[in-house]
Amino acid sequence: MLSKRTQHTLLFTSLLSVSGFAMAQPGSGVSVQAVHSPIAEEAFQTVIVNEALKALGYDVKPIQEVDYSAGYTAIANGDATYTAVNWFPLHNTMYENAGSDDAFYRAGHYVQGAAQGYLIDKKTAEEHNITNIADFAKPEIRALFDNNGDGKADLTGCQAGWGCEGVIEHHLDAYDLRDKINHNQGSYAAIISDTITRYEQGEPILYYTWTPYWVSGILVPGTDVVWLEVPFSANPNDTDTELPNGRNYGFDINSMRIVANKAWAEANPAAAKLFEVMSLPVNDVSAQNMLVRNGEDSPAQIERHAQSWIAAHQATFDAWVDAARAAAN
Repeated sequence: MLSKRTQHTLLFTSLLSVSGFAMAQPGSGVSVQAVHSPIAEEAFQTVIVNEALKALGYDVKPIQEVDYSAGYTAIANGDATYTAVNWFPLHNTMYENAGSDDAFYRAGHYVQGAAQGYLIDKKTAEEHNITNIADFAKPEIRALFDNNGDGKADLTGCQAGWGCEGVIEHHLDAYDLRDKINHNQGSYAAIISDTITRYEQGEPILYYTWTPYWVSGILVPGTDVVWLEVPFSANPNDTDTELPNGRNYGFDINSMRIVANKAWAEANPAAAKLFEVMSLPVNDVSAQNMLVRNGEDSPAQIERHAQSWIAAHQATFDAWVDAARAAAN
């Protein structure tokens, strides 16, 4: 549902066109191709960007799903226009390998406050005083999470190609846990579903996850599970992951940023400004992700989620579009 102000603007534009006067939208005649990973939970934020681009007159093509690294390459080469899910700083290596600031336009932080880390079930944590990933150096602790009898704890880890797998692998070496923890990988949706089932059966669980995502709506930190700290900062990005409160979970607090082809952004100042000013609350993304988890995962349903969010935040949406349109003048 459009705001009255937006409806009046569209009506005014239409009347001018009928009268023989041109009021060209800044995106008129320009096509846009968005990409995101095959993770369905990344579609919502991309659709909202596309809707704002449509309001500016851009010809928005259907979203394409590609792996992260392929997406950055496509954007750098001009085969795609933008992605709304540049995980910063997690994807720094992929960003730099594909061309970095010479190839990409990136300004602003679209979704902020995305946490990541290791968690275990609260019951086992309290019974055995487990607070740190370094506790898995103890054989008796590893045995609690050993699912196949090989003497190692089993970690539900990160899917290959996402970037988080590199951090976990780095940690296993840095904390001398390589021969103490199995980093189990595969389809994350499948292995985390199995982890949840084991939790429901009363078994100890050790897993990696991130926010915004639906997992923490089912395995609630502080109620069902607890975050584990790490002994010290050891991140492939050479960043200090210690938080202001002194806790250290081993991962940077990430944001999702919009990354676009640099030449395209320079030729389209309205879109560039839009990408800079858009800001989506992380909790709103998590709430939508839970809808996807509950079966509302078709493109049409995700489109409806985005439209509902826009309708509920119409003034914010209109302000983004107004700022973008002003940048074109």
